[in-house]
Amino acid sequence: MSARDRLADGLYGAGWATVKKLPEPAAVRLGRTVADVAWKQRGAGVRRLEGNYARVVPGASPERLAALSRAGMRSYLRYWMESFRLPAWSTERIKGGFAPKDLHHLTDGMDAGKGVILALPHLANWDLAGAWVTTKLGIPFTTVAERLKPETLYDRFVAYREGLGMEVLPHSGGTAFGTLARRLRDGGLVCLVADRDLSASGVEVDFFGETARMPAGPALLAQQTGALLLPVTLWYDDSPVMQGRVHPPVEVPESGTRAEKTSAMTQALADAFATGIADHPEDWHMLQRLWLKDLDPAKAPGARERGAR
Repeated sequence: MSARDRLADGLYGAGWATVKKLPEPAAVRLGRTVADVAWKQRGAGVRRLEGNYARVVPGASPERLAALSRAGMRSYLRYWMESFRLPAWSTERIKGGFAPKDLHHLTDGMDAGKGVILALPHLANWDLAGAWVTTKLGIPFTTVAERLKPETLYDRFVAYREGLGMEVLPHSGGTAFGTLARRLRDGGLVCLVADRDLSASGVEVDFFGETARMPAGPALLAQQTGALLLPVTLWYDDSPVMQGRVHPPVEVPESGTRAEKTSAMTQALADAFATGIADHPEDWHMLQRLWLKDLDPAKAPGARERGAR
């Protein structure tokens, strides 16, 4: 393990060990202080966050983008403070920590017994939403986690989420899709964060007027298993209770090839995600490159002319 890996593992370990012991007001103040310090330093993550917000809020002034990125960092650190503390939250605190709207889409789908897929973007605190589902609704579910480096850090995240009642599968290895399909055929619930896929298998979608890639998995699982595919968006307000909405089902098109159906369904997910992100941009924690123009400078406007000069 490199020194950088040891540092990352140690910091996350200290966060889970220390922050969860703090009184909630102290944890809130700590998160806000760390967020403001990081925002003032204007590192690569903060600059990327502002660049992403510029797509979400077209025409925003530099002052507006700066205010959004500051609020975005505070929201991001709220996510981390809550996540570090979730294992110590009481059952009642978890049950009262989330207030989703239109929950009937999920409960009716589970009652139908065909399985349900919840697809979410990186909005607010998806871990809290998952803990609420397993605690308040009493519905276990399966999810997928990207393998992190060092391996000990990945193990921490898996243990953390399993402690909240989730079954966690590694993203790599090629077996996750088959296991998810079996869970759905048995009438189970699958939850996937699905607003970013940089692999060659990612589906190109129009997202805020530009091309991005999102994972094909949710649409393919729905087609293969007959499970209901539901977009979910989350946001914070001024209260300690996170808000959310379960959107209407994304239907499988009646005609077209599998690739065409997958493209249409993934675009429908992207449209639902965009609605939630546009309403609450500061709660979208996307501190990485997403749009193809950012990933490949050759696709940026004017790139050929600049290259010729």
